[in-house]
Amino acid sequence: MNLKVLMLGWELPPFNSGGLGVACLGLAKALAQKGVHITFVLPKKLDINYNFMDLVFANVLDASELANSYNSSWNRYFGVEYIENGDLDYVKGALKFGEAVKNIVKKYNVDLIHAHDWLTYPAGVAAKEAVGKPLIAHIHSTEFDRTGGNNPNPLVYDIEKRGLLAADCVMPVAGFVRETLINKYGISPHKIRVIYNGLTDEFKPDLPTTFSLYKKLGYKIVLFLGRITLQKGPEYFVWAAKRVLEYIPKVLFVVVGSGDMQDFMVSETLRLGINDKFLFTGFLRGDEKHSVYKSADCYVMPSVSEPFGITALESVANGTPTIISKQSGVSEILKNTLKVDFWDVDEMSNKIISCLKYEPLLTDLRNESTKEIPNFTWSKSADEVIRVYRQLV
Repeated sequence: MNLKVLMLGWELPPFNSGGLGVACLGLAKALAQKGVHITFVLPKKLDINYNFMDLVFANVLDASELANSYNSSWNRYFGVEYIENGDLDYVKGALKFGEAVKNIVKKYNVDLIHAHDWLTYPAGVAAKEAVGKPLIAHIHSTEFDRTGGNNPNPLVYDIEKRGLLAADCVMPVAGFVRETLINKYGISPHKIRVIYNGLTDEFKPDLPTTFSLYKKLGYKIVLFLGRITLQKGPEYFVWAAKRVLEYIPKVLFVVVGSGDMQDFMVSETLRLGINDKFLFTGFLRGDEKHSVYKSADCYVMPSVSEPFGITALESVANGTPTIISKQSGVSEILKNTLKVDFWDVDEMSNKIISCLKYEPLLTDLRNESTKEIPNFTWSKSADEVIRVYRQLV
């Protein structure tokens, strides 16, 4: 019997702000290839179509609400009282989505409900109550991750906790998150099942590299790629860059991505007098993104609290020596990378310098880490998810 799953998500590529949509798409496609029938519900009508699953649009958000609803740093500034005057549109959008899904789910004969991250938890709980089917809460990031543990928004935390407690199974993307769920949300370890992420893109070994002019001039390239938000630690990247440049002046620090800390990041490069050694490209995807990986002499992921970190896998798959925060889920499974505490700027800069100066180290990192990539596939993740599905049905 083929399983029928109502999957609830907030975004899908190419209309995604980060890794959430990428992970949802990768898992859904792998599940569909194994015979699971996916009905994927999004809050807003978008011009997308995937032939391996049915897309349903709740149409509860306007364009501005959709664009602003997955901001990862607003919770540092707004309190619960702002909900009445519209400043918490993302919360209102999540609740609207829940009301719509309560009616949508009744139209489909599904075996399970699978909700991704807090914005879909009200919808997941409503769907479970409407049809009495098991609910899975998939956690790609908690409120403690998004805020770095600093002043988590109590309203978002409450929505998250209610969804997690109502779920029949909770799926964090790493053991790193599992401990947060137990210690901060009071979730029973017995209903937690860690499901690591996989890789979505097909990598092209013959892609041309970018920044060839800088390379000809003898510059080394150090890459930051991700949302420029509190969670991703962009300030630590800038502070480490200052120290690297004191030892190796000909380094270009490339920042790929966008986010609400970009202005702060730029101002820090100006304050430290290193703005001429930084290049901000904005958000890139597809071949453009992978060409930048291939150009880099090393990639740095200095995340303050990273539930997983798909970009680290992308970097390794492109043959780029990689330095990752110990405060990340991917550090649990990647062995042949350099690892550092996000706050240890001295050690971060030392590791960057080592990558840039010692070619044998780069060669070893590149050769050994790429051997690990076949272990991280969405197909393997989907097998584990299906085992959970069958236990719940």
